[in-house]
Amino acid sequence: RGYGLMEKIARHIKNGEDHQAYELAITNDTPMSRILAQAMEVKDQDRETLETVIVHSTDGEVRELSRYLQALATIGSIAPLLGLLGTVLGMIKAFMVIQEMGGKVNAAVLAGGIWEAMLTTALGLAVALPTMVAHSYLVSRVDRYEAQLQDGTVTFIKALGRRS
Repeated sequence: RGYGLMEKIARHIKNGEDHQAYELAITNDTPMSRILAQAMEVKDQDRETLETVIVHSTDGEVRELSRYLQALATIGSIAPLLGLLGTVLGMIKAFMVIQEMGGKVNAAVLAGGIWEAMLTTALGLAVALPTMVAHSYLVSRVDRYEAQLQDGTVTFIKALGRRS
C-alpha cells in the first residue's frame, strides 16, 4: 500500500516535476505519501536534514500503525492470569463448601466450585490465545510495512539524485 504511489512520485522527481510529485503526495492519505510530502518540503536542504525528516516521519507513521498493539499484548498476557484467579477462587469456594458441610460432601455440591474454576481457566485461555495470535500477526504486518516505507524512502532519495 502506497508503494505504487511512491513510484509515481519518484518518476515525477526524476523528470524535474517537483510540484506534481508534491501534489500527488499531499492529495493521498497513506503513510508513504505523508512521509514523502514531508521529505519534499526539505528536499532542497542538505542530505542530513532530509534523512532526519524521513527517519522522524517514518518513526511517527510506524508508531501510529503500532498504537494499539501494546493493548493487545496486555490483554493476551492478563487473560490467563484472570482465568487463574477464577480457578483459585473456584477452588476456595469448593473447599469452603467442604468445610461448611463438615466433610460430608456429595459430588454434586463439590462440582459447583470445580466447574467454576475450570470455566474461568477456559475463558482466560479462550481470550488469550486468539489475542496473542492476532498481536503476532499485526506486529509482523507493521514490520513488513515499515520495511516497505524504508524501501520507498530510499527510492525517493535515489530519484532526487537522478533528476533530469
